[in-house]
Amino acid sequence: MLSLDAKLAQHAASVRAEQLSPEAIENAKIFLLDSIGVGIAGGSTPEITPLLAAVSQWGTGHEITLWGRKTRLSATQAVLVNAYQVHCQEFDCLHEGAVLHAMATLLPVLLAEAQLRGPVSGCALLAAIAAGVDVSCTIGMASKLGLRFFRPAASGGFGAVAGLANLRGFDAETTLAAFGHQLAQVSGTMQAHTEGSVVLPLQIGVNARAAFQSCDLAQAGFPSLQTPLTGRFGYLPMFETEWDLESAMQGLGERWRLTELSHKPYPSGRATHGGIEGLSILRQRSGFVATDVAEIIVRGPSLLNHLVNRPGLETPTPNYARLCMPFVLAKVLQHGELDPMHFRGQALSDPATYALSLKVRMEKDDNPNPNALVPQQVTVKLTDGTVLQHSIDAMLASPRRPLSREAQLRKFNRCWALSAEPMGSPEPLIDLIDDLENCSDVGQLITRLAATN
Repeated sequence: MLSLDAKLAQHAASVRAEQLSPEAIENAKIFLLDSIGVGIAGGSTPEITPLLAAVSQWGTGHEITLWGRKTRLSATQAVLVNAYQVHCQEFDCLHEGAVLHAMATLLPVLLAEAQLRGPVSGCALLAAIAAGVDVSCTIGMASKLGLRFFRPAASGGFGAVAGLANLRGFDAETTLAAFGHQLAQVSGTMQAHTEGSVVLPLQIGVNARAAFQSCDLAQAGFPSLQTPLTGRFGYLPMFETEWDLESAMQGLGERWRLTELSHKPYPSGRATHGGIEGLSILRQRSGFVATDVAEIIVRGPSLLNHLVNRPGLETPTPNYARLCMPFVLAKVLQHGELDPMHFRGQALSDPATYALSLKVRMEKDDNPNPNALVPQQVTVKLTDGTVLQHSIDAMLASPRRPLSREAQLRKFNRCWALSAEPMGSPEPLIDLIDDLENCSDVGQLITRLAATN
């Protein structure tokens, strides 16, 4: 009888594009474009400079494109950097139930593979994306506890292994071996999140690089493990401790996790998005301005408080600010919107932002689900005594409330404009992805990820 580990490996190896539902194919293309966009914008963040200085010393290859630059690095170097860029602004898509950014580890690995060993068809890429998202999100959904380890990196790494194994044509046995090698390298705790440190997206990059190495080891025939996910000291018992993988695997191959992904409409931790939307709606309805506000209260599940309930600081680091509800809502009060540039340079140390952040506080409700983000309630108390409230049962840009095509492209074009080096027009890339299932070689897509001059 096959173990659950072997069954999940078998699923990852067996996914083909013709099996995917139209909705899964459409979502794969939507979130492929979205992930590329945020990855290109991430390449212009200030922290990329020391990261490139370090990574450039780890090899001499020049095979793989760094998104948004003319620079090329070796496969494992570029995978680390590109994966870091996807997540470093907290702007990338996620699976809310798994609390996991499934594309961040996965996509840089797949595109590096296509560039290194191509040609790879659009259909092959679609299948690999589906396999990777299925595996990472299923493992994430198996957890019955809140986050202790950084699931987007740790579980996401297994998804990257699954996608790459599928793209390379591994059988189930070789895919399972790659899972074993990934367990040997899996890493990333919530300490970086707790401190608001840029080490958080670095963990995404490290696990993406590990996925590339894990598949290389398995393909070479290096001996591995039999139950890396469910064994006594496997991933789920050690990292998640309370879990039910069998239930999470129900419906695999019939229901695609790709259809459950959410956009991030704002460049900040997903747990801040309910507060942003609630504040924005109340402001539109009532017309108050920042000086009218006496207090803002955001009430929601324990996960909300775990992830973004931290005090405003006079000079926060970018990652701290992105994961700080008071800072984020202060910026929205000031500007009526939230932009990636609000987390760079002097915008981080604006005294007016800090003063407004002191008016924000959070409360924890009695929701028993440790991985829930909703429901949320936003209360705004004005200086004249008026009390305004708005409740949110489903997050904006989740499957229940998806972004319009216009909003998707507006976000992508904003990200494209933030590239580290000039990129030219984004339209050819958008057109290629829109017709991905008919693309014979995604190398055409990859060439659009490099800077033009």
